[in-house]
Amino acid sequence: MKNLTLPLLLTPALTVIVLLFGGGLLLALLQSLGYVPAIGRTDLSVEAYRRVFSDAAFGRSLLLTLWIAGVSTAVSTLIALLAALVLRRSFPGKHLATFLFQANLPIPHLVGAIGILFLFSQSGLLARLGHLAGIIQVPADFPALVFDPYALGIILEYVWKSSVFTGVILLAALQSIGEEYEDVAQTLGANRWQRQRHVTLPLLRPAILSASILVFAFTFGAFEVPLLLGARFPSALPVLAYRLYTDVDLNARPEAMALSIIIAVIITVLIAFYMQLTRRQR
Repeated sequence: MKNLTLPLLLTPALTVIVLLFGGGLLLALLQSLGYVPAIGRTDLSVEAYRRVFSDAAFGRSLLLTLWIAGVSTAVSTLIALLAALVLRRSFPGKHLATFLFQANLPIPHLVGAIGILFLFSQSGLLARLGHLAGIIQVPADFPALVFDPYALGIILEYVWKSSVFTGVILLAALQSIGEEYEDVAQTLGANRWQRQRHVTLPLLRPAILSASILVFAFTFGAFEVPLLLGARFPSALPVLAYRLYTDVDLNARPEAMALSIIIAVIITVLIAFYMQLTRRQR
């Protein structure tokens, strides 16, 4: 009976996950294969996938999504690493600095995106302050950081949020590692840079890779921030899937679901890689 305790306790949660997530994924897969009874389409085919892969918009959206996820992950990881290395040390005001660094953890991404929109758009607060200060002639002269082709506003929001998430993980990893290895390296004549490079960073590498994969997977699959701050074309893959899904023409539904399945497959591969990495770490 003891062997059945854990499965029985997990049964309610697993039932909800399997029915909601598994059922939704199965329905998305069927619709991506052309099964849309509402418009009389019941034959299964891969035509939607063929159209998606042959569309030039898919290639541009994929590159843009990879650009957003890659740059956001790289910049936020670098900021998080620097912040974790600083906050692990004892200094006056450390508790306040740690609190300020982690202050935006409970703030949703959507709220952060609205803040970026109000601050950095060409009609936002900074543009108007620059106009009032005489730095720019009109607010429209402010650099295009929102709705721009390089997705700078989107990247800025993801960096603002993800650097804190990654920083908390790295700080916890540093605290678990301790300073004993660095102390040994110091007694052997290693300077601070050598200790950071040859001792601290190799020990942090599993945590850095794990956090980076999670951030990349999230930014690759999220749609609300690119929808609010991104340009109309090209748009990120999740936004493209959302617009096809909400199209008044239900014939676009299979393509939307095909895009969703493609995104899910990419994220699943990343999660599998993350699980393999954590297994090796253990």
